[in-house]
Amino acid sequence: MKKILQLCLPLLLLWTATAIAQQVNPLKYDDVFHLELVTDPQVNAKGDQIVFVRNWFDRQTDRRRMALWIMNADGSAMQPLTQTDSNASLPRWSPDQKRIAYVQDGQIHVLWLDSGRSVQISQLPHAPANLTWSPDGNWLSFNMFTAKSVPPPVTLPGKPANANWAPAPIYIDSMQYRADGAGYLPSGYRHHYLIAAEGGSAIQLTTGDYNHSGDLSWQADGNAVYFAANRREAAYRAPLNSAIYRLTLADRSIEQIYDPAGPASQPMLSPDGRQLAFLGFEDRKLAHQANRLYVMNLDGSNVRNLTEDLDRHINAFQWQSNSRGLYIQYDDLGIGKVAEQPLRGNRSVRVDDLGGVSFSRPYSGGQFSVADNGLIAYTQASTERPAELAIQHRRTQRTLTDLNRDLLFKRTIGQVEEIWYESSVDGKQIHGWVMYPPGFDASKQYPLILEIHGGPHTAYGPVFAMELQLMAAQGYVVLYTNPRGSTSYGEDFANLIHHNYPSYDYNDLMDGVDAVLARGFINEQELFITGGSGGGVLTTWTIGHTDRFAAAAAINPVINWYSFVLNADMYNYFTQYWFPGLPWEMPEHYLKHSPISYVGNVTTPTMLFTGDADYRTPISETEQYYQALQLRGIDTAMVRIPGASHALHARPSNLMAKPAYVIHWFERYRQTKSSD
Repeated sequence: MKKILQLCLPLLLLWTATAIAQQVNPLKYDDVFHLELVTDPQVNAKGDQIVFVRNWFDRQTDRRRMALWIMNADGSAMQPLTQTDSNASLPRWSPDQKRIAYVQDGQIHVLWLDSGRSVQISQLPHAPANLTWSPDGNWLSFNMFTAKSVPPPVTLPGKPANANWAPAPIYIDSMQYRADGAGYLPSGYRHHYLIAAEGGSAIQLTTGDYNHSGDLSWQADGNAVYFAANRREAAYRAPLNSAIYRLTLADRSIEQIYDPAGPASQPMLSPDGRQLAFLGFEDRKLAHQANRLYVMNLDGSNVRNLTEDLDRHINAFQWQSNSRGLYIQYDDLGIGKVAEQPLRGNRSVRVDDLGGVSFSRPYSGGQFSVADNGLIAYTQASTERPAELAIQHRRTQRTLTDLNRDLLFKRTIGQVEEIWYESSVDGKQIHGWVMYPPGFDASKQYPLILEIHGGPHTAYGPVFAMELQLMAAQGYVVLYTNPRGSTSYGEDFANLIHHNYPSYDYNDLMDGVDAVLARGFINEQELFITGGSGGGVLTTWTIGHTDRFAAAAAINPVINWYSFVLNADMYNYFTQYWFPGLPWEMPEHYLKHSPISYVGNVTTPTMLFTGDADYRTPISETEQYYQALQLRGIDTAMVRIPGASHALHARPSNLMAKPAYVIHWFERYRQTKSSD
């Protein structure tokens, strides 16, 4: 019998391998339209029901769609609250827990849970944001863009009636005149408003030539609200400065109660009404400065920093119902966490798998809310699927939804492995992940794609990434890392590239490639590189410093810092925080760190891919590099996405197109290498 088993074992292994291979069914490009994800989970005060936004992608309209769903916290009775033919978002429970306010198609609606009836209560000229209930449930506050009429400085005479003249000139004299995703901005500012919960006319609370954003935090008696804003003169020249204000509703008077040496944001009163928590930091003009959590008295005195010892950027927070502490959200080593932060004592981590809302690439982040009993509802991260709804309560952690089970049933997702490796620059440990193609066999040779994150002050993590999965589905191993400059590893690590970007982050990336090559399953003649935004910067920088890659695909890159800061929408920020001076004051510094300065070294075939309505990294950057490579005779192509902003994946078809064009370009040079 033993001999029979020994003889049959190779056949059994071969049969098993063949069966596994037959079961492999990689993702297809149009599987984008099968993705679903949870965002904005809101648990009620009692902790027994959760309303959330269910997101999916409509093949007919090529748009992301959103509807509100509700379920019990034990995972039962999941059902829709809004119709699928309209977009709904921002669900917020009323204080009595009997109503839910939300925004649908640009208007405020209220749903009565006992009857299931909903009604539109607003007639607003622009979409509202940041819905907040008053403590008595009689009012809703929100903020909204408010147009300001600015007559043209010149009126041309002599136009006959019904004449067909050219459109009138557009006169611009403001610093912030356009924004990525919004285009050229109309005259006006964002202001806070009130509207009765049963409907009526919106009441404007704030005035002046200042922008107001974020939630209002209500006093328990409903007589005043707190908010953060930059209400200084020439506010756009100090883009990070903001202070905390109290607005008395009776006379709409505004009093500044705290003016920090830097930004202050998200002020929130404690449930007992005695303290105010907020996020901020002391502005040192560094490229990355991590939010800390502060608590102070209502008059702005006794300011305490609760998270100075954490050295992580606090993304969001919520008070505990007993006012003795708060829940904080932050990223640590690329992983989203929620922790209890007492006013006195040691913090404790409650959730360590938060994330999944950035589904195109594996960025960290996520959303959560907490009930009075301490139950946390949150978006749960996984490398195998976008965000699902999960809860954590006492010692129980549970995933409540399985929105992508149909996709996972028929498709094989590439497995992801965490790696750490040593930087050749200074021995620092660099964090990364390797995504394997479905059906991976370590005895074979595979092409490798190095995919670089943007920012540069952001972080990748162990979360689902459709773009990378689609590349792995085509038979590529994909490496993604967090080189120096990345967040979630502390302020010092993030600022190793301050006024020095790109620089040694390039070495960290090359060391990652070497670490994967050492494993023996990568064809060294089939190395490829790509990345978007800051990753596009490092892609073009890399091919100016090495010829080891068979081809490159730079997605919305910056290649000339001098022209970038004079064209980007956030130029007032970039010139102050990313550079030691203005470009004409130190052109050598700008050009030293510009990939265009090294274009004479490039031999790598390069594709450039950018939205033609991108105002963050304008397409003029792409055009400069394309024309430079054309002048040099380097094989190059430019892909322009009509109407697309910096957020290329906003339309599902563009989410498909980006990896499809990248793979198309790389496949050309796999064949070239194979025929050498």
